[in-house]
Amino acid sequence: MEVLIYDIYRAFMKIRIAYYKIVNFFLAKVHFVKVGKHCKFDGRTIWRKLPGSKIIIGDKCIFNSSHASNRIGVYTPCMFSTLSTEGVIEVGRNCGFSGTVVAGAVHVKLGNNVRCGANTLITDSDWHCDDYRAGVNAGVVIDDNVWLGYGVKVLKGVHIGENSLIGAGSIVTKDVPANVVAAGNPCKVIKIIG
Repeated sequence: MEVLIYDIYRAFMKIRIAYYKIVNFFLAKVHFVKVGKHCKFDGRTIWRKLPGSKIIIGDKCIFNSSHASNRIGVYTPCMFSTLSTEGVIEVGRNCGFSGTVVAGAVHVKLGNNVRCGANTLITDSDWHCDDYRAGVNAGVVIDDNVWLGYGVKVLKGVHIGENSLIGAGSIVTKDVPANVVAAGNPCKVIKIIG
């Protein structure tokens, strides 16, 4: 009986994933977002693209946007937003997102095989450009094979080198070199990988 229920659940999940793929590809097209081949969606991803800006998603990316799509829990759907007409968001191939918010006023670039744990944020702006206390927007680059743990916040002007792991709950305000484990608030290197 348990196996039968599990098989029914798996069949339901395949139908659900197929439904959200159709919905999300349609909404991406409506918002002029370029989504690569073989991407998977669980829940509705939010696309907010201003005219003249660009959002480009590579092949085989996974977007977990429903509350139950990730075992650790997702608080918000994945959201990809440009904050200016010059903003660019580029995502490489085979990246994974769970309730991740990515916002670009200048340029946010993610390499291939980037993993974003549940409820992560990547932004190149303070979001309140009309406030005199806000600083200048500055691009974000995350190289290949980076893993952002649960709840990580990557803020403007940051470059994270390839193969690095950022620990859960970290606030990344400065560059992180390649091949390290870094964590904390503010995020600091705690271990070299290899």
